[in-house]
Amino acid sequence: MAKTATEVMQEVIFSVVVDAVEALKAASKGLPNTLLRDINAIHANVTFADLPPEVQTMIAASVRSAFTRLLREGYSVAPSQGAPPRNPPPQGQRVDRGARTGPGPRPGKPPMRRDGPGGGDDRRRPGGGRPNRKPGGPRPR
Repeated sequence: MAKTATEVMQEVIFSVVVDAVEALKAASKGLPNTLLRDINAIHANVTFADLPPEVQTMIAASVRSAFTRLLREGYSVAPSQGAPPRNPPPQGQRVDRGARTGPGPRPGKPPMRRDGPGGGDDRRRPGGGRPNRKPGGPRPR
C-alpha cells in the first residue's frame, strides 16, 4: 500500500530528529556539559553556520536522503514555477477595480472627517467656525 505524503514526511522528520540528536552526541565527544551547552545554543534564531560541524554534515545528508526517499515513494520534487498565471476576465465582462471590499474610504478618495461631539475641530470647517454669541444678539464686528 502506498504511503501518503504526510506519512512519508513524518517518517523523514522523525529520522532527521534522531540523526540530529546522534550528531549532537558525537559533537560533544561524550562530555555531558558540552552536549548540554550545544543543546542550549539551539534556539529559534540559530543559523546553519552556528551549528556544530557534525550537525551540519548530518543535515546535508538528511536533506539528500529525504529527496531520494520522496522520489522513491513516487512523489515529484521539482523547483517552484512561481504563482500560476492569472486568467484575463471573459470578454464582455467589466472588471471594477474601484469596488469596495471592506470598511474604509474608497480608493482615491480622502477619508471623511467626523465633525460633531468629540469628532473634529470647528476651526477646520469652511468659513473658519462661528464666534460664540447669543442667538438674536448683535453681530460682533
